[in-house]
Amino acid sequence: MAISKGAINVRNISIGGEEPCICAPVVGGDAEQVLAETRQISAKKPHLIEWRADFFNGIHDDRQVVATAKEMRTIAGDIPILFTVRSEREGGRPIPLTEEEKMRLFETMCQSGAIDLLDYELVHEPYVATVRQLSRQYGVRLILSYHNFDFTPAKEELVAKMRQAGKYGADIAKVAVMPKSLQDVLVLLQATEEARQELPIPLITMSMGGLGAITRLAGGLFGSAVTFAVGQQSSAPGQIPIEEVKDVLSVIMKYSQ
Repeated sequence: MAISKGAINVRNISIGGEEPCICAPVVGGDAEQVLAETRQISAKKPHLIEWRADFFNGIHDDRQVVATAKEMRTIAGDIPILFTVRSEREGGRPIPLTEEEKMRLFETMCQSGAIDLLDYELVHEPYVATVRQLSRQYGVRLILSYHNFDFTPAKEELVAKMRQAGKYGADIAKVAVMPKSLQDVLVLLQATEEARQELPIPLITMSMGGLGAITRLAGGLFGSAVTFAVGQQSSAPGQIPIEEVKDVLSVIMKYSQ
């Protein structure tokens, strides 16, 4: 069962291939915590590790960020690392960086060779082309994302967000929304299936919180190529421990062939 039309390879991992990937977030506040989490998570063998650097107290110091990322790279081995500085307006922690300063940090990180993927929000439209250019320059895959922690927009709007990501040259399009009802969960899944039929790139979609937990387990059936699971600490509402996600995915994949 191919999850999307166009899988991409990152190190030894296929994103959008025959089975959904599991990504575990690292959310430590300092280098010691980040590296400890990376060791503990790497031992659980997720497909991907996401460093949520907006949780990092030293985010303002490029040298400290790069040094920490390089140590993460050594610990993670062949596990691809996704670098994310989630904006406060889309659920991230407040950070002392302007968008221009984030651009410089992103370029430094892409140059470092320590990261494999970069996440950036569609809401920062004036900067998207810059991020796309620098990530391509250094061979880093770009996820263009949309997050709504308040509600679930209509299916057509969600598909349009993923279509917009593809138009801007994303390697992967991501949508995460908050459901108020089970109907909202169905809207997210329907949007995922529709976008999968249309777009030639992998998708990452999820409905957050307890109501949306099913999308973190069965989203691959509808076209979501990656699910986020807890390795040590959660980075968003509704994330499930990686051990449980692995168990459920193995059952789903066994009987959905």
